[in-house]
Amino acid sequence: MICTEFAHSPVFRIGGDEFAVVLMGQDYQDREKLLVQLRRKVEENISGRDGTVVASGLAKYLPDKDKTVLDVFNRADTRMYENKTHLKELKMISETHAVLNNNEYMKIPEERRNKLDSLYEAFSIVSEGTYVYLCDMKYDFSRWSKNAVNTYGLPSEYMYGAGDIWENHIHPEDREAYHKGIDAIFTGKAAGHDMQYRAQRTNGEYDVCTCRGVVIRDPSGNLDYFAGTIRNHSIQGHIDTLTGLRNQYGFFEDLEGWIHRNTEITVVLLGISKFSEINEMYGYHFGNRVLQAFSRKIYETVGNTGHCYRIDGTKFAVISNTIGISDVKEYYEAFRAFFREGIMVDDKRIILDVNCGSLEVDNTDFDTQTIYACLNYAYSESKLRMQGDLVEFHNDLNSDNRYKLEKLHAIRASVMHGYKGFYLLYQPVVDAKSEKLIGAEALLRWKDDVYGMVPPDQFIPLLEVDPLFPELGEWILKESILAAKQILDINPDFVVSVNLSYSQLEKPDFVDMVLRILNEMDYPPERLCLEVTERCRLLDIELLKNVLSSLKARGVLIALDDFGTGFSSVGIVKELPFDIIKIDRSFVQRIEEDDVERELIKHFASLASLFGAKVSVEGIETVGMRDILQQFRVESFQGYYYAKPLMLDKIIEWNGKKP
Repeated sequence: MICTEFAHSPVFRIGGDEFAVVLMGQDYQDREKLLVQLRRKVEENISGRDGTVVASGLAKYLPDKDKTVLDVFNRADTRMYENKTHLKELKMISETHAVLNNNEYMKIPEERRNKLDSLYEAFSIVSEGTYVYLCDMKYDFSRWSKNAVNTYGLPSEYMYGAGDIWENHIHPEDREAYHKGIDAIFTGKAAGHDMQYRAQRTNGEYDVCTCRGVVIRDPSGNLDYFAGTIRNHSIQGHIDTLTGLRNQYGFFEDLEGWIHRNTEITVVLLGISKFSEINEMYGYHFGNRVLQAFSRKIYETVGNTGHCYRIDGTKFAVISNTIGISDVKEYYEAFRAFFREGIMVDDKRIILDVNCGSLEVDNTDFDTQTIYACLNYAYSESKLRMQGDLVEFHNDLNSDNRYKLEKLHAIRASVMHGYKGFYLLYQPVVDAKSEKLIGAEALLRWKDDVYGMVPPDQFIPLLEVDPLFPELGEWILKESILAAKQILDINPDFVVSVNLSYSQLEKPDFVDMVLRILNEMDYPPERLCLEVTERCRLLDIELLKNVLSSLKARGVLIALDDFGTGFSSVGIVKELPFDIIKIDRSFVQRIEEDDVERELIKHFASLASLFGAKVSVEGIETVGMRDILQQFRVESFQGYYYAKPLMLDKIIEWNGKKP
């Protein structure tokens, strides 16, 4: 078709189903006419529902504006996509009841579209738990619930001919009855309908749905709007069978609904600490009864001020659009005190330690996963650092006057868009005696045009509890190995260190992922060191031991980072097979004038050697610190005295240099 229309010009296939034509000679002179002819032919094909449909865009070379051919191409590409959007709309219209006898299309006016939106918002407020649809019958133009669009893979919230589109999602055995019902609605023979059918989800499974709708006529008695709801009876799949509360799928669906309605809400995440001890002592059946009692108390406390959910395990959530953080604090203190006093379960008094994180959502530009990541971070802080006190995730303004939540949303989006904005710096690790470069620690950074450079402590703690982090962690590992291979060419003893989060370590395929990358990139495992922090104590110690032992057996080095900052350091060193113990900078900051710090380093070094591990000290900032630490059994140094974190090209230049 393209070659026929542009018979005197070369045609090139760009890729996939995209082609480019360089107009020459008479084709160039007649370019506007030829484009009109092509587009008219395409629209006739759409109208007749037969023939090729081709979107097109035209751009002329402008000597004063275009620096390269790509500038012209991009302009034509933009216009092609604009035409593509127009053709999609024409196709939808052509398949609807909104076509006149002369095949002219009745596009909905802006005034009617605005009215449709206003009516839809009103209906959606009173139709919680169902999918809402509203059709302007004069133009067969509809707006449907976003949840329905996502669940069933519909083209858009806004659709021409939604009834016909929806029919394709209905089970073949139910379509005839549905079709008759819709025809009766649009011909004015029925004032509404109430029917049940099966609708196909994006995964191919069918939900049993009940659809109820009513026709609204204008003052003259003409068909005006068709409004209704679709109730998905498979929504019971969103119910937690143990507690009767909505589960995590219901939580995310409802959260999406609140965001879509631009409603300010407060979200709370609650949970129980050390619940495994109850299961181990009394058994799982007893543990389930404790969870049921816990969930009932949440439900009673919340009452009609919000909605309750069981997320997973011992975590529960609340969404409310009627109470704020000050109310949450009051409710939580009473709730917490109730379980501190103990509850009776099967004649046994059980005392529960609870944790709580909360978040006020007053900006609905964020997705549900970003909001949950912030909420989960607040919950983790309550559990790990605040002994169960309520922790609120604050949307405080920081130095560049941007909200933390907005930043996290942008950073999460970067993970999903090819890790744009992420990059690695490398801080040198030197031999304590010779001060030669023996390795480097890979450190994650992020920046973009809007937020600039975001300090790692503002986003890494949040990302570590985010489901996206294992994916980002794999990217970090690959990039680190790629950089290390360049340094190995000039320093064959170089070791690159990569930090891990406990969310990566608990993934069942983590070991396989690491070994696969080492094999694919042909990188020696003994030149990779994986660093874990004391937060790894959150994981089952046997699971952690199996993971680290499997990696160590294949030559990968294992390091414990920030040794001494947690309450279980010695226990972790005793239980896990570490090759290197990294002493945190906080233990050497005053080592030049503090005898206690010197004694601590001496004992730490002895402890490490007792378990066959080497010692590395972080935070070396002065020649005095270096001189003192060289007196102890310390194998390597890292700190600003040697170098700040460097870009790859700079650390290659730095290689082998002394300060």
